[in-house]
Amino acid sequence: MTRVAYIASITTDWVLISTVVVSLVVGGLMAKLLVTGGAGYIGSHTCRALAAAGHEVIVLDDLSAGHPATVDEFELVVGDVGDADVVKRVFSRHGPIEGVMHFAGFIEVARSVREPLAFYDTNLVAATNLVDVAVRNGIQAFVFSSTAAVYGMPEMQPILEGSPIEPINPYGNSKAMLERVLADVERAHGMPWMALRYFNACGAHPDGDLGEDHEPETHLIPLALAAVIERRDALTLFGTDYPTPDGTCVRDYIHVVDLAEAHVLAVEGLLAGRPSGAYNLGTGEGHSNREILDAVGNVVGRPVPHVEGPRRPGDPAELVADSTLFQSDFGWSPKYSDLDTIISSAWNWHQNQWG
Repeated sequence: MTRVAYIASITTDWVLISTVVVSLVVGGLMAKLLVTGGAGYIGSHTCRALAAAGHEVIVLDDLSAGHPATVDEFELVVGDVGDADVVKRVFSRHGPIEGVMHFAGFIEVARSVREPLAFYDTNLVAATNLVDVAVRNGIQAFVFSSTAAVYGMPEMQPILEGSPIEPINPYGNSKAMLERVLADVERAHGMPWMALRYFNACGAHPDGDLGEDHEPETHLIPLALAAVIERRDALTLFGTDYPTPDGTCVRDYIHVVDLAEAHVLAVEGLLAGRPSGAYNLGTGEGHSNREILDAVGNVVGRPVPHVEGPRRPGDPAELVADSTLFQSDFGWSPKYSDLDTIISSAWNWHQNQWG
């Protein structure tokens, strides 16, 4: 991103020239940003994108799911966003901080059904603590990692931001509730916020050193890659009788680098005075589970071993984003989200990890 140098000269009775250089980032002032969950999958990619855009990054992560090696170029504070003392110390020692990017939280839908209290504690109660400290420190931009799960099982596709918010599991509920918290907090205290509701994050950084590394892994593409080279048992295809062209679920897959770019635009937009709100992030194109397995097989050069299983409770047949609002407001469009690029980048990263 370009910077503009403004040089001011001051002249008195005798000529005194003083040069003052003020660095600006086009679209917004260079900012110091706190990234919670920054050592995780999407958070680490966003940290790198923020730094490339000229921003200073402080990472807060308890490392329960993140990996310190992914953020070794940044200041890392190991701690829990739910610990008020930890968060206050971060703001005290590293301030002034202008913006918060909040990624920390639990993401497994099935686990949320088994352990709802854990999800509400982490995704809502702990996050509310972070919001409270952010408000008290005059944060000018709060960007929240939300999800398509807030829509539940929508009747219309592709999904618009105005679609009903009707989550069907504690994970989606916890995210939807925090969106409402942020809206209420802005009305009461004026803190600008943005919730980015994205669909299936996937892929890996083009450099091959950042990728999807969850434990346990629940996402289709890394599971398929592991199955095809026999690092795990045959993959189970859950549900083959959906009302879709090939009977399997259809999802909108968005490359993590495209998501990271959108987060940079979001925080810069808020810092520049854009209004708060929620946006979808996706490609507008759906791919079935069978299509994904075929695409993985084509990239790797051998078929993905799989077996067919019953539907999982609560899995919608189709989830596809309408992201035209974010595209028109921010001039953003996915650049890396074709299936070949997604899977090739993920395969490259996995090969680097597995040898």
